[in-house]
Amino acid sequence: MLGSLAKWLRILGFDTFYARRDLQDEDVLNIAKKENRVLITRDVELVWKSKKNNIKTIKITSTLLDEQLAVVLKNIKIDKKSLLSRCTICNTPVETIEKHLVKKRVPKKVFENNNTFWRCPRCDKIYWKGSHFEKILGKINEIEKKKSD
Repeated sequence: MLGSLAKWLRILGFDTFYARRDLQDEDVLNIAKKENRVLITRDVELVWKSKKNNIKTIKITSTLLDEQLAVVLKNIKIDKKSLLSRCTICNTPVETIEKHLVKKRVPKKVFENNNTFWRCPRCDKIYWKGSHFEKILGKINEIEKKKSD
């Protein structure tokens, strides 16, 4: 339901559990409670159940990613030092990897233009601060500016 939002929350450094479609509401609620998570959902019934179980909940009503992010960031503060600290695929914290180890794994220009790389120890994806990093910062700043208006 909120897959793009989950990916963006990981980009922003939030430990993000994305519930599979086959998980029942009770399972989602148990995970949220056990792991002390904030439940973010568009499911009105799940919002009601989570509040009944004293689980902090953020209700999303929009289908637009920027509006979804704005709602989340209104409720949860970003630590900009945590940006790009998690794998966008599996949520695992990424680790620094020596540049020479990624030479054959990234495009030539990326290798030439970057000195710092990260690797997900779980799924082995390689990350770097490319032009997308500036776009991420721009999106965050735009959302935060709208929030303060």
